[in-house]
Amino acid sequence: MSGSGRRVAKRSRVSRDLIVETALKISDSSAGLEAVTLRGIANKLGIGTMTLYGHFQSKDEILDAMADRVMSGIDLPKVDNETPTEALLAVGGALRALMAEHPSVSWLLSSRVTRSQASMKSAWENVLQRLVNAGIPQETAVRCYGLLIQFSLGFAAYQAPRPWGVESGDVGAELRRQQQHYFAGLPAGDFPLMVSLSPQLVELPTEEQYNWGLNVLAQAITAMCRPRK
Repeated sequence: MSGSGRRVAKRSRVSRDLIVETALKISDSSAGLEAVTLRGIANKLGIGTMTLYGHFQSKDEILDAMADRVMSGIDLPKVDNETPTEALLAVGGALRALMAEHPSVSWLLSSRVTRSQASMKSAWENVLQRLVNAGIPQETAVRCYGLLIQFSLGFAAYQAPRPWGVESGDVGAELRRQQQHYFAGLPAGDFPLMVSLSPQLVELPTEEQYNWGLNVLAQAITAMCRPRK
């Protein structure tokens, strides 16, 4: 097949879903969201940039589709007879898992609004129903949703540039050791608490810290929802 024939074949296989999937792979790599460009996506797919315009009118449309794809993929299996605390922990855990799978989602959701019915059904309606089914009043469930997604987005944005909180195993342990050494090496006269608490400070961008905060939120909300005697 000639070169032009191969390009035609590749163009015929390109779809909106494939473009979005490719853009997510680029953004979730170490290259980050800034690497998502029309040229970068086209090069990854082996097509010309103009081919993309047959599916999206602009880069912003691709970014919107990426956000919609991610949010429609929230994994929240149905569970019966949950307590409010269990439901809150499940939702918070699902949001955190989504953002861990797609590290760029915090920047995506901080810059655009998801409007597709698929994403709103998965990430809004189903989540709110999960909280209401657990006994949380409807208006409070809305506030809980906002609190959980804001907490999850904030943590994801905080963790992203701090690799000692992201990496696991020997690599993560070494990065935490180096960061702890940095904190411990600060002038003790000016930073007495940071020096003495250096082992705890390096844990702030870790999953353990997220889970601790999530538990605090869940318990506080549950206490607030209890009927007053």
